[in-house]
Amino acid sequence: MWNNKTIAVVLPTYNEHLSIAECITRFEALGIVDHVIVVNNNAHPDTSPAVAATGAIEVFEAEQGYGAAIQRGLDEALALGVDLISICEPDGTFDPEDLLKLLPYTKDVEVVFGSRTIQEFILSGANMGTFLKWGNWAVAKIVEVLFNTIYLSDVGCTFRIMSRSVVEQIQPNFERKGSAFGFEMMLHVISQRISFVQLPLNYNPRVGKSSVTGSTWKTFVLGMEMFSMCFTYRARRSRI
Repeated sequence: MWNNKTIAVVLPTYNEHLSIAECITRFEALGIVDHVIVVNNNAHPDTSPAVAATGAIEVFEAEQGYGAAIQRGLDEALALGVDLISICEPDGTFDPEDLLKLLPYTKDVEVVFGSRTIQEFILSGANMGTFLKWGNWAVAKIVEVLFNTIYLSDVGCTFRIMSRSVVEQIQPNFERKGSAFGFEMMLHVISQRISFVQLPLNYNPRVGKSSVTGSTWKTFVLGMEMFSMCFTYRARRSRI
């Protein structure tokens, strides 16, 4: 609990069996997280034994995809009745301790997004090369212009925290089940004029290989999907 608000952290997992236990225990060690929810999305068989050694809740989502896993995790968090819901990747790229950077801003805004593209916070060996860094930045600037919103530097960072009421507000509009779901959530927040801010977070080398950003082609396809989503959601807002 933080400032009398309960917190749940949602961790989707597919191929993070080597890093997930440490991620969970670091969140637990903060002493403020009430629930860690691991969504097993047809994950590596060593995942469940690793989770069982911690205090996390493990649930299973059969439909494959980042979006499907996160949506299941959000459902579980809402069922627990928590006040704040954080989403993070358990692959070693994020520092669980950075939750302490995000939380203070929840007093002023409904959603706090992380950013991985600020050079000083990109640690040696992290998968944030020129293509990823400037691709994320470019789409972020398109969003700024199309939606006349506040400063954005990253559209692909999955570490974030939001109020329960925001999740309940945007949940009926969820469409995507794949890797673009994190950006879809961001666009719902922005297009519905929900208050938010974005903060730089430490970005570390991944433990193991990503199924998306580990491939240049898959990264390019995801980037093009995000680019298209910008204009689609802007057109929808114009019709409201």
